[in-house]
Amino acid sequence: MKNLILLAFLCFSTLGFTQNTFISLSDEASINLITIGPGAVLNDAFGHNAIHVRDYKKGLDIVFNYGKFNFKTPNFYLKFTRGKLLYEVGVDKYEDFEYSYKLQQRWIESQELELTQGQKQDVFEFLVNNAKEENKYYKYDFFYDNCSTRPFEIIKNEANVTMSYDHQEAGMTHRDLIHEYVSWNTWGSMGIDIALGSVIDRTATPEEYLFLPHELMYAFQEATINTPSGTLPLVKEAKTVFSPQVKHSYSANFLLSPLFILGLLAGFIIYKTYKDHKNENPLGWLDTSILLITGLVGVVVFLLWFGTDHNATAWNYNLLWAFPFHILAAFAVKRVQPPQWVYPYIKLAVIMMSLLFFHWIIGVQRFALSLLPLLLAIMIRYVFMLRRIKVTRTNGNEE
Repeated sequence: MKNLILLAFLCFSTLGFTQNTFISLSDEASINLITIGPGAVLNDAFGHNAIHVRDYKKGLDIVFNYGKFNFKTPNFYLKFTRGKLLYEVGVDKYEDFEYSYKLQQRWIESQELELTQGQKQDVFEFLVNNAKEENKYYKYDFFYDNCSTRPFEIIKNEANVTMSYDHQEAGMTHRDLIHEYVSWNTWGSMGIDIALGSVIDRTATPEEYLFLPHELMYAFQEATINTPSGTLPLVKEAKTVFSPQVKHSYSANFLLSPLFILGLLAGFIIYKTYKDHKNENPLGWLDTSILLITGLVGVVVFLLWFGTDHNATAWNYNLLWAFPFHILAAFAVKRVQPPQWVYPYIKLAVIMMSLLFFHWIIGVQRFALSLLPLLLAIMIRYVFMLRRIKVTRTNGNEE
């Protein structure tokens, strides 16, 4: 499963083949949910799901694999960034599928589902039809239409089963769930927290937990279905297919982490501000750099909100500190006599930073914790900028 910014959040598979004809499954057929554990890099930090159809009597041992994409797609990166890239379901030989994840040293779990013969056939026929060229493409959504939510919807709808399940850690938000798999003090997590808006900070429903492959595996393990024989567990048999020697987790060396590096940068900004205040230095390269960089980040955040089809990038209050118009102020503050509008503009910047901390405290949106030292340092620098501009204007008037 892939992360969003970079946005997120993708499922990956290897070589595949197409199955276009319906086959009547034998009484030995099984439908299995396959769950793949996290990998060592951000792309693989959330794991993966696929549906495994096995029927040795009919020579079937295949995996329906959602979340594949083609790097050769024209304008691939632009479409990916704008949320317009089409993903697809692939059909892979199970042997190849399993081997690829063993090579990556990622654990593999299999859950055989307790379905009737008719339910198995319905699920299989839906998958075969969905994998046809005219049906297999779809627009991926990190939270609501990915390699985990697709198998869930297919099993729930096509098998016509009523599942009841309860999650042991209710009350978490989508951002909380992301941080369960990607440590907050990593560059990937910081990028996600900057790119994704407040829409992921509301409490997730039990079904909304299932955008994560591991959560779907847990949900299936706890689920029950109604059958002619009564209420039974949804999972008939669960087994560990592969357990690697190395346990992957997406984390970073503290000395290379954003908290450490940005903390050093924040310390430098505060020290420089103290020296500039003490020596009554004018505004200069540091002020231009802060406004220019935060403005450029703001352009990216703004475009992700208003220029893409990604739902999770909307209502992003990171714009309160990364504001696109800071770019204009960056080139104005370094003048000997800044324009009249610069002073009220920096006042606005201070107000927006105050609103950011207010939004953070009351829970409207949670921001990247690793950014906190830098944001505080920037706030202090803005106050210094206000005072210097005021002094400059006063001296200019006296002259």
